[in-house]
Amino acid sequence: MSSPRSSSVATAEPELAIVPRHVAVIMDGNGRWARARGKSVIAGHRAGAEAVRRCVKGAILSGVRYLTLYAFSSENWQRTAEEVADLTSLLRFYLRHKVAELHEQNVRLTFIGDLSRFDSGLRGEIERAGKLTAQNTRLTLVLALSYGARDDMLRAAQNIALAARDGEIDPTMMSEQDFGRYLQTSPFPDPDLIVRTSGERRLSNFLLWESAYAELSFLDVMWPDFDETHFAALMLIFPDVNVVLENA
Repeated sequence: MSSPRSSSVATAEPELAIVPRHVAVIMDGNGRWARARGKSVIAGHRAGAEAVRRCVKGAILSGVRYLTLYAFSSENWQRTAEEVADLTSLLRFYLRHKVAELHEQNVRLTFIGDLSRFDSGLRGEIERAGKLTAQNTRLTLVLALSYGARDDMLRAAQNIALAARDGEIDPTMMSEQDFGRYLQTSPFPDPDLIVRTSGERRLSNFLLWESAYAELSFLDVMWPDFDETHFAALMLIFPDVNVVLENA
């Protein structure tokens, strides 16, 4: 799957690498990684949280400006109560104890998704993390929490309908850019590259509108095993990355 961008840039020797401005990642495979090792699912999620730190480091080293991570989908609420509690507790721990590390790296942390579904304590940690890192400029890290692309598009359509009802807009004159301003992702550029780990080859309700021209890469590596070398390998072959990379 390719985008309308040119796949090469004419430069003086040596040829300059093309670095995607925005990389988005579907972090998949925590459970399968854990089961293959006889561990609990939460152990897989903990290992996956460490992979997030390596992914952020890879993005910084590569010069990527925006990194969006599908950390908790709207469908995750359908998992067992025990697993949901484990996931939210893990998220709370990292927001409370690891955000200072992101702040030291000059990383801005922001969020998309239906955050109202989380308890007030976790929402407080989310707000605190956002405020602490709001002025950072090296990398914008977007965590998709309780996020679903269809839900975001539905809410956008509802808000457009309300604005039209109140005479604030003429819906017949709206462009794609106008519609995009109603999505939660409107402050960020569309992703240039979407990566999914674990070998699955689908978007799973992630950035459906925004991914229209993104390059897609599906890695066989499980998310807890993802590290800076996998990120660097993707950067080396971007934008001709629309292939399945086995054990990259």
